[in-house]
Amino acid sequence: MITPFPEFNTLDFPTPSRESLDQAYAVIGESLESGGIASAIALFDTQRRAYESWSALVELRFAQDTRNADYVAARDYADTLTPYATGLETDIKKRLLATREETAKHLSAHVLSLWEADITTFDERIESMLAEEARLCAEYTALLAAAEIPFRGETHNLSGIEPFQQESDRATRHEAEEARWGFYEANGETLDRIFDDLVRVRVAMAQTLGFNSYVELGYRRMRRTDYTAADVARFRERIATHVTPLVQALLQRRQLEMGWDSLKAWDEALVDPRGNPAPAGDYDLMITRALEMFSRLDESGEMAAFFAEMVERNYVDLKNRGGKAGGGFCTSFSTQGTPFIFANFNGTHGDIGVFTHEMGHAYQNWKSRSQPVIDMLWPTMEAAEIHSMGLEFLTWPEIDLLVEDGAGERYRRLHLIESLCFLPYGACVDHFQHEIYAHPDMTPQERHATWRRLEQQYMPWRDWGDLAYPAKGGRWQAQRHIYNSPFYYIDYTLALCVALQIWLIAQVDAPRALDLYRGLCEVGGSEAFCTIVRQAGLTVPFEDDALAEIVHEAEQMLMM
Repeated sequence: MITPFPEFNTLDFPTPSRESLDQAYAVIGESLESGGIASAIALFDTQRRAYESWSALVELRFAQDTRNADYVAARDYADTLTPYATGLETDIKKRLLATREETAKHLSAHVLSLWEADITTFDERIESMLAEEARLCAEYTALLAAAEIPFRGETHNLSGIEPFQQESDRATRHEAEEARWGFYEANGETLDRIFDDLVRVRVAMAQTLGFNSYVELGYRRMRRTDYTAADVARFRERIATHVTPLVQALLQRRQLEMGWDSLKAWDEALVDPRGNPAPAGDYDLMITRALEMFSRLDESGEMAAFFAEMVERNYVDLKNRGGKAGGGFCTSFSTQGTPFIFANFNGTHGDIGVFTHEMGHAYQNWKSRSQPVIDMLWPTMEAAEIHSMGLEFLTWPEIDLLVEDGAGERYRRLHLIESLCFLPYGACVDHFQHEIYAHPDMTPQERHATWRRLEQQYMPWRDWGDLAYPAKGGRWQAQRHIYNSPFYYIDYTLALCVALQIWLIAQVDAPRALDLYRGLCEVGGSEAFCTIVRQAGLTVPFEDDALAEIVHEAEQMLMM
């Protein structure tokens, strides 16, 4: 039985102010002073849930309509208030950690380790810098959301041009890529300026807080407590060693099958020689089919009932439209225990991938909604992405319902190939960010040259042909995470390494794989990444043989 969600359109969280926050945190402080640590922790958790629910709704509304003046104003207000709220929150964490022995009676060691990282990432001296960082991120998001790309007599946004990038006709793909990169080239100076300002303010924050570089601060902000940048560097090397050669072989095979004299960047999106499989139908049909898919996958009926409740109560926004921010994400309202899925359907197979991906996030957040404190509702991001990518693979047996007639097997093959192709790209994005923040004084031209060098290292097949802007190294500017969420990208590759292990289990024992997945979702963020993976009986990606079996099995399936 699913407890009914409140209707999304009725959600209206009180708008906080500095004064209301001061009052709320004064009460928490009074509880601490009187020795009521348990009650102080409970009050603290309630306050954080209230603030984050309000903030999540503000961010979501802005993403839904970046042109709405009221939503923009609310986002700007939140951007200036959040650093102040963070300061109050950090002070309480410091006070609780100062009485660690007593606090440890009420909170897990993992939560305390997260807090120990958190308190090193904020000081009132960087409050204005955090507001400036948020403003710049909003400027980048709004710039991309406002894209108007002329193509064959019509105008498209960045999501709307994607179907043409996957057309079977090679000339159409090339023309669509020209149009897309024309937008980035026209806005290149602005994109360079925004990123230059972001690097400057982030480095200033790191210096103010006493870090040697922003890399250290960035890892703390991502709450990485059980591995280091050196571990990540070794993982990237293994991707280049084990995965890049397989992907290159798959692409060379595709070139031969298609009879192309060379493989160009605009050819990479066409995975299937017969054309990439399309979704089964329009939005309404996809929603109906998704409900049936979850009913078949999960005999308990829980997934289907959960999804039906999300749809009925309007906790999904999947249609592409003008002014809507690009990409997809899942947010949540922790005071309600309800997640929300945001995406931009555009009629390509990507609709299926982004839907199953974000549904995985939503299901995990709902399954772990009863975890005792807000820090345990979501895991850190590399663990969170296991749930999203894991569900992408677990839906394979019934994915035919979401794909055009007869294309289920083609979709499964395409999904596996795209997953393998993503690993080198994800490693490249992460390596690029490490280079940028290790050398923050790079000029825009040097940043572009750095991307191009790393692109050739991880994706040596990449040939941009006559597309001048990405050929000079501008491809990275289309990756939103590099601007808005520094160092949040290797998380996808780490999670994919674990999700592919779940895929291997599902090939021989689907019920066991689903049970394992459900358990991972229930754990939520109660432990650190490596512990979560080990407790599930899976291999941590940093171990030497983590990629070997996956690559071998994938090669056997795809190179037959």
